[in-house]
Amino acid sequence: MSKTDTVSPLRQRMIEDMAARKLNPHTQRSHISSCKRFAAWLKRSPDTATADEVRRFQLHLVESGASIGNRNRIMTGVRFLFRVTLRRHDLAAEIWHLKEPQKLPPVLSPEEVKRVLTMATSLKARAMLTLAYGCGLRAGEVVRLRACDIDSDQMIIRIVQSKGRKDRNVMLPPEILELLRQWWKKRPTKRDAGVAREHRWLFPGRIDRHPTTARQFGRLFKEAAKAAGLRKVVALHSLRHSFATHLLEDGKDIRLIQALFETDTYCPPTTNRGTDPLSVSSSMRRDGAHPQAIRVSRDRSGRHSSARRNGRLYPRLDDARVGRAI
Repeated sequence: MSKTDTVSPLRQRMIEDMAARKLNPHTQRSHISSCKRFAAWLKRSPDTATADEVRRFQLHLVESGASIGNRNRIMTGVRFLFRVTLRRHDLAAEIWHLKEPQKLPPVLSPEEVKRVLTMATSLKARAMLTLAYGCGLRAGEVVRLRACDIDSDQMIIRIVQSKGRKDRNVMLPPEILELLRQWWKKRPTKRDAGVAREHRWLFPGRIDRHPTTARQFGRLFKEAAKAAGLRKVVALHSLRHSFATHLLEDGKDIRLIQALFETDTYCPPTTNRGTDPLSVSSSMRRDGAHPQAIRVSRDRSGRHSSARRNGRLYPRLDDARVGRAI
C-alpha cells in the first residue's frame, strides 16, 4: 500500500480478489482508499498489523470525528483485506461496526415539488428532475438511461442493472413521455458519433460516449431548489422519498410501492401518521410480489390505471410535475 505510483504486490492481490468477486468499481476504489488510510496511519504495510493496532485505528477514527457511516465504510475495506486477501480471520474478528442512528428522510410537499420543477434551469434539468420524482428513480438510474430503455408501447421505463445488480420496470406516465420527446428533439447530438440510435444516452455528458454524472445531476437539483426558495435541507434523493410518500398518502398499496422501488423493506414516512416510519409486517414482506409479477391495470384509453389515478396525486404530475413546469 505504498504511496508511489508502483502497485505493491499486496495491493495487486487485493485488486485481483475484488475483481474475482465482481465487486462494483466504486466499491473497489473505496476499499483501496480505506486500506491506504489504514497504512498511512500504521506507517507500514497492513500485513504486519497486530490486533491491538486494529483496535487503536478504530478508536482513532472515532476520535478524529469521522461519521459513523464513513467509519464503517473504512473498516469494511480493511476487513476485506484481512478476511479475503490476507486470510487473517483473527484480525478481521477485531473489527466491529457501529449502528447508525435511524433518521426520517426529509420529504417535500406537492407544492414544494411543483416549485422545484418550475424553477429548473433548463429543459434537460426539468426532464431529469421529473423522472426522479415522477417515476421514483435514483440519481444514478436517471443519468444511465438510454433511448432503448423508454418503451412507449407498454408505457414503462426499463431500469437496467441498478442497485444490487437488479433490473426492474417502472411506469411511464404519458406526461413524462411527452416531456422526454420534447427533450429528445433538443438533445445535443455532437457526441453521438458511431453510436446506434437506440444505445444513445438520454442525457449525454461532457465526455464523448459518457452520460451526465450523478454529481452534475445533483448540482442541477441544488440550483432548482435554491431558486424555488426551499427552506428544508434536502438532497436529490429526497424526490424519490417524496414520490413514495405521496403514493402512500394517496392510498396506494405498500406492496406495490415496494415492488416499484425494488425493495422489500422500504416504507416511506408520512406526515399524517406520526413521526415513526410505518411498520410493515413480516408476512407482508414475505408475501411481497416480484415487480415483474405485478400487472398494473389499464383503462380503455390504454393508460395505466395508476397513472390515471395519479392525476389526483400529480399537482405532482399533471399540473405541477410536468404540465405547468414545461
